[in-house]
This record gives sequence, C-alpha cells and structure tokens, in this order.
Amino acid sequence: MPDLWPFIVSGLAFGGVYALSGVGLVVLYRTTAVVNFAYGAFGAVAALLAWQIMESGGGEVTGVLVGVAAAAAISVTYGAVISPRLALRGQEIAVAGSLGAALTVLGMCTLIWGDGTVRTLNLSTSNVSFSVGTTVVNLTQVLAVAIALGVAVVATIFLRRTLTGTTMRAIADDRELTAVLGVRVRRIEVLTWTIVGVLSGATGILFANLLSLQADLLTFLVISSLAAAVVGRFRSLWIVFGGGIIIGLLQSVAVAFPAISPYSDATPFVVAAVVLLVLDLARGTRVRSA
Repeated sequence: MPDLWPFIVSGLAFGGVYALSGVGLVVLYRTTAVVNFAYGAFGAVAALLAWQIMESGGGEVTGVLVGVAAAAAISVTYGAVISPRLALRGQEIAVAGSLGAALTVLGMCTLIWGDGTVRTLNLSTSNVSFSVGTTVVNLTQVLAVAIALGVAVVATIFLRRTLTGTTMRAIADDRELTAVLGVRVRRIEVLTWTIVGVLSGATGILFANLLSLQADLLTFLVISSLAAAVVGRFRSLWIVFGGGIIIGLLQSVAVAFPAISPYSDATPFVVAAVVLLVLDLARGTRVRSA
C-alpha cells in the first residue's frame, strides 16, 4: 500500500483550484446564464504574464497583480462586448462563442509564448513549508484551499444577503424583465465579468505554480472546473466547492496506484457522470413514488 498522504495533500490543493474555478463559473452562470469555457484561457494569460514580468525583474507582487488585472480586462471585454450579442442568439451560440474565445486566447498565448521554452512559475509561498506527519505542505497548497473556501463563503453571502447579489440572480432569471424594472443590467454584468476575471487570474496563477505553466494545460483546466459545477448543478456554491475538492483528491490519489494512474485524467468526467446518474435515478424514484 503506497503512502497516500503526499497525494492527499496535493489533491486537496488541486481540489481547491478546481473549487475556486467552479465557484467562479457558477457565479457567472447564476448572473448571466452563460457557461464560460474561456475561464481557463483567461487564467493562462494571467499566469504567463506574471511569469514574464517576474523573469524581467518586475517582482512577484507586480507580476501577480498585472496578470490578474489582464485576466479581468480580457474577461470584461468579452463579457461586455461579445457575450451579450451572442446571448441574444440563443444559449447554444453563447456557449460556442465562449469556446471560440478560449481557443482564440489559447492561440494568442501559443503565438507569444509558444517557443518550446520550459517555463516554471515559482511563487515565494511555495518556499514556505511545514510538516504534517511525514508529508511536507507548502503555503501555496494551503492558500489554494483557503482562497477557494473564502470565495465560496463571500460569494454565498453576497448573492443571498446583498441587493447587488439579489439583482444578479434576478438578471439570470429574466434579463428583459429586470431591465424593465430599472436595473442597470449592463453595469451588473460588467461587475460580474470583472469578478470572474479576477478569480480566473488567481486560479491560473495558483495552478501554474502547483503543476505546470503551460497555456494548453491551463486552458483545459476548465474541464475539471465544469465537472465541479455540474456536481453542484450550477446552483449550490458549497456543493461545487465540495465537488472540486473530491475531484482533486480522487484524481491525485489515483496517481498512487499504477493500475489506474493512466486514467486519472478521466476523474472529472467519471465524477460528473456518476453524480448526474444518481440525480436522475433519485428523480425517477420520486416521480414513481408520487
């Protein structure tokens, strides 16, 4: 039996990143009814810009802030200019548009940074570590879970207890009616896309530090994040948080067993499929009992 503690620690960290991404996706969906496939690509820009600035001697704080700001700017630009026009043409077009944005941003990253150089984003938090039994835990791993937990708490309170949060949920239910009632829909949507852009930037930087600084890997991080959002049915932020943690744990622990290690990347699909199957069976049972 392999020592699972190192895999559990790394799994919790990756799960925190998936949970943070999933929460960002659900907040956006609950406000705009848009599934943002470009979330990971925005994070890739943030991570690569942070690396570029740090390599140029600009400092870690500057690099992180510029990277997150760039992700937020791209997110707002897409959300304010392109997404509303696509949404008017139907949900399928809006989804295809976000997927196209993801591939476009990935192509730009490949054009600028795709020279074959192996890049590593080293944050100072990774140099701060402590021991839990026989396992070494670094501060970045702790931050990944702590930030995801904090965002889930704040987002839940914000959406349920504040006027702006209530307005965000009303917009997702009926955009036209909310606008008729005098709500500045466009302003609320810009605010939401800004928040999501900041979260995507933070997610990209954390994931690049924990695993690898590759534009394609960061772009397709959205797959695991979407799986976490599916577990929460794009509604409950807490179930999304738990789903992200579970996906990260299972994916990491699977690596410890050679027989299933090659299939660890399929973990998000398996978890999402099992949850959907259980929900469908439960719904069928309730219908029959009624």
